[in-house]
Amino acid sequence: MKELLINDQIKDREVRLIGEDGYAYGVISIKEARAIAEDKGLDICKVTPPGTTPATCKLMDYGKYRYDQQKRDKENRKNQTVTEIKEIRLSAVIDIGDTQRLAAQTAKFIEKGNKVKASIRLKGRQQAHPDLAVKIVNDYIAIVNQCAEGFGVTVEKAPTQEGRMIYAILAPTAKK
Repeated sequence: MKELLINDQIKDREVRLIGEDGYAYGVISIKEARAIAEDKGLDICKVTPPGTTPATCKLMDYGKYRYDQQKRDKENRKNQTVTEIKEIRLSAVIDIGDTQRLAAQTAKFIEKGNKVKASIRLKGRQQAHPDLAVKIVNDYIAIVNQCAEGFGVTVEKAPTQEGRMIYAILAPTAKK
């Protein structure tokens, strides 16, 4: 949380003062601003970045402002979700049973809201036929879509080859 300069921490000679109701007092000396704040029982808070002349200050109850700010930050952290990228490794010579098992596992990951990176590492002579590996990844994606009928699966990145690796990224469909 960003801390504001308040009351005696403000060292400027003149400030542009704004009341708690939005009324602009104009550019006045800091002594006058402190007197106004003291009469109203409020704090002067500097709301402009350093180096701005004249500095803009606002009359507010700083304790209430900090409390509301902390409450908002806590609420934002509570609503924040972290998406993990899980990796599923396939093989260029994988059988259909293993593909279905891995697709079911992927559907569980996606149901929990995680992204999944499906990858195949081509070894030896398999590098001569990357099209077969791409077909395996596409079949795997089709099986994942069948397993995940109750919720949506999006192919965030289609199967692509980078060196010896072929990979695709699957993600849960964004809820509207």
